[in-house]
Amino acid sequence: MKRWILRWLAVLAAVPVLASPVLAAELLIPVGEVVGLSLSEGTVTVAAFHETYGGPARDAGVQIGDEIVALDGQAIDDAADLYEALKRSGGTVMVQLRRDGQTHQVRLSPAATADGPRLGVYVREGVTGIGTVTYYDPDRGCFGALGHGISDSRGELAPMTGGWIYEAAVESVKKGRCGQPGQLKGAVEAASPIGALGANTPFGVFGSGAEWPGEALPVAQPGQVRPGPARILSNVSGEAVEFFDVRILKCRPSPDGRDLVLEVTDPDLLNTTGGIVAGMSGSPIIQDGRLVGAVTHVLVNDPTRGYGIFIENMLDAAE
Repeated sequence: MKRWILRWLAVLAAVPVLASPVLAAELLIPVGEVVGLSLSEGTVTVAAFHETYGGPARDAGVQIGDEIVALDGQAIDDAADLYEALKRSGGTVMVQLRRDGQTHQVRLSPAATADGPRLGVYVREGVTGIGTVTYYDPDRGCFGALGHGISDSRGELAPMTGGWIYEAAVESVKKGRCGQPGQLKGAVEAASPIGALGANTPFGVFGSGAEWPGEALPVAQPGQVRPGPARILSNVSGEAVEFFDVRILKCRPSPDGRDLVLEVTDPDLLNTTGGIVAGMSGSPIIQDGRLVGAVTHVLVNDPTRGYGIFIENMLDAAE
């Protein structure tokens, strides 16, 4: 399959918002597959300054992370709006920015380039990355992934006007070490999405349209989860989804979704990734034949350990 030109690092066009999947299912298919995620925020944000033309914007007071709200009084909702407004501009322009909830205005002269006038900044319209799908509900045709929310450049839960998921494959792994979190690095494998995102919540992202085969397992209630051996389903090489051994060290319901403390015990996974790395978020956790939760975080000072969320909390967030 021809690879798309975009490359995605582990933790994402206007798209329709789908209704969020509702109601917890009793039987779900654990997935464990890495996908590309693209989340549209309905905003245009300064991501970086252009190496050659970025001086005027920087000198005028523009900062990375600023949201471009308007240019010469014209509302800016996407990159196309920005480029069209620049083409109509003459000489200097007034740029309205939003930063930390406050509105700022700066005046600057766009750079003249072969492609027309430019502000001298790179912008992004949403959040992109890769992550792992936790479950698929075959009865309702919906899925859940990540086990935590997708954050914007400020570290806050990203607002969304819609989003998509794409087939992806893991191309390489940055191995985790003490004080240096690792990362799955992947590439999206097709330009066409396989499903749509409908909700971005603190306990996962949810959507519909994509399908995964597999054996459906019962959903565990928190009281059925115990300290002891378990397995996770993860995709850490190419498109292969494999079982790996872990141990649940603690079960403790937490308001931030860090309900489980996990330790990776599988020698193959330790050799490949060093433990839990970015991109594995959402890997389903299975114990005693039940789907009990999903991997969510790694301990920075010990990549062999991390946190997980109860599957019940993910399903509650999907309602």
